[in-house]
Parts: sequence; structure tokens; C-alpha cells
Amino acid sequence: MKAESEINIPRGNEVPVKSSFLSLTSAVAALLIAAATAAQSPGSPQSAGAPPPPEPRVYPAPANLKVLPKDTTGQQVHEIMEQWAAALGAGCESCHATDPNSQGPDGRPRLNFADDSKGMKSAARLMYTMTEKINVDYVAKIDSSGLPVTCGTCHRGHMGPEPFAIAPNGPPPVPQAPPPSIEKNLLSQESADQ
Repeated sequence: MKAESEINIPRGNEVPVKSSFLSLTSAVAALLIAAATAAQSPGSPQSAGAPPPPEPRVYPAPANLKVLPKDTTGQQVHEIMEQWAAALGAGCESCHATDPNSQGPDGRPRLNFADDSKGMKSAARLMYTMTEKINVDYVAKIDSSGLPVTCGTCHRGHMGPEPFAIAPNGPPPVPQAPPPSIEKNLLSQESADQ
């Protein structure tokens, strides 16, 4: 005769279940969890119907650098140009001329980044030189001066910087004193200059 623990006798509302069924259910659940986890892992191979991931874009070595360091890579120039475009609310074509002899895959002319025919490119070089001079000759000499001056400091996403204007019928702006560390540094600079 079987011991009571081996007999599947339902008690109350219980349904008799054999231990082999529970083992099979547990095994299937574990298998499904393992398959789902493997499908989500980043190193999993591509499925047959999915397109391969796009190749990372390679930017050619820049030509005709006049104000940026000559050893700046194509990737670095691209990142700088994206920052400037965002700071000015402009597109690449604002400074770079199109090359009618070079068509892109979309049929439109590509940009000739080395071409200097657009006046905006000269203005951008001049403005970059100005911000670098401000940062090196002035901002860097003030302790705790904060962030450097960039295109966005004045332009704030617009091609032409917004003019500062006091409301015509409003009170004059309240003068603000510089923080003590900056004021102390300015006073020491004035003493040294005299």
C-alpha cells in the first residue's frame, strides 16, 4: 500500500495534480524565460528577417581648416559643426556651398566643405576667433568664472543675437555686484596693471 503522501487525494476544492505534470510545467516556464532573456540580450544574433544595423558613419579628414587646430579629426569637426548649427539655429548650407558636380544618394548636390565662397563661413571663423580670445584673454583669468563663452552665449539658437532691450516704461535694471571671488580677482588684476 502507498503512503498517504504519495497518493493524490484531493482535499476540499483541490484538483489532483501529478508531480510529473508540475515538473514539465516548470521546465517549460524556465525554457520560455531563458529564450526571452536571450532574445533581449544585445549580443544576440540578428534574426533572419531583420536588416543589419547601419554601419557607423565615417567622416573624412577635414580640408581647409583655418581657425580650428589642424589635427582636428573629421568626427571632431562634425561634432563642433553640430554644436554651432544648434547654437545659431542654422543648417550646414548657411556656411557651406553646394557642389553641383557631386550628387548625393538622394540626387541633391552635396556640400563642398572646403569651399570659402560663402560670407557666412568667414563670419563664423571670425566669431569663433572672437570667442576663443574672450575665453583665453578674459574668462580664464577670472577665478570661478564658470562656463566659457560660446556661440550660444549670445545667439541662443538664432542666427542674429537678440538685442538686449530695457522695457520703455519699466524700471531700470537692478545693478548686480559680481560674486566676492570675482570682485577680488578683478581688483588684484587692476592693481597689477597699474
